[in-house]
Amino acid sequence: MDSPRWLPLESNPEVMTKFVNCLGMRPTWQFGDVYGLDPELLGMVPRPVCAVLLLFPVTDKYEAFKQEEEEKLKGQQQEVSPDVYFIKQTIGNACGTIGLIHAVANNQAHLEFESDSPLKKFIEQTSKMTAAERAAFLEKDESIRVTHESSAQEGQTEAPSLDEKVNLHFIAFVNVGGQLYELGESTTVPSKICSRSCLIVDDNDLNKLFKFICMNLDGRKPFPIVHGKTSEDRFLEVRLHPKTGKVFYKLSC
Repeated sequence: MDSPRWLPLESNPEVMTKFVNCLGMRPTWQFGDVYGLDPELLGMVPRPVCAVLLLFPVTDKYEAFKQEEEEKLKGQQQEVSPDVYFIKQTIGNACGTIGLIHAVANNQAHLEFESDSPLKKFIEQTSKMTAAERAAFLEKDESIRVTHESSAQEGQTEAPSLDEKVNLHFIAFVNVGGQLYELGESTTVPSKICSRSCLIVDDNDLNKLFKFICMNLDGRKPFPIVHGKTSEDRFLEVRLHPKTGKVFYKLSC
């Protein structure tokens, strides 16, 4: 049986904000662009910040690097907090919505929801499920699917067809219990990035996101990955375009 496919969600803060608002998250928080990692560009980011979404192209080199990384780290045990909410991706082109769910579900203490919020209901109903069970539950959630399809039509670019191959990938970075985790569709478990509060709602230095130690929640991988010490340049280079000096990415928070 073929896996379901959705239209890809555009990396557009207005679209993302409207998406979660339509699903019952109150507009006390909103998404915005991160134009770069230089201090003056980070200074343009409204504070506080509770999550970051990264969009980047998936290349053959990236896939090879990811597979090599998985094989190397098989069998290694890494501590992942049970409080981390992680969902696998089984729906094609749904990585944008998966990223939004990761951002919201791991920051419920800071967010407000309407009493009848479909998103809050989904998170609560799946809170005790495994990542795979959450993925199967999402496939049957009509409220989120319909909102996703509507939002995918509202971007600044024309939505591609359902059959078109899209080589872009969303990853979410969230802070859970003072640990920074990377959550995305290409792993099956969370990856812990930082062993300190690198991204918290009262943190005034977003650049800390790409310093210290790098962990990966990506829906296609079988386990968490600790990436080790890194910097913003090295992290983006290694994670996105291994063995090249060219990096193309889009950040939202």
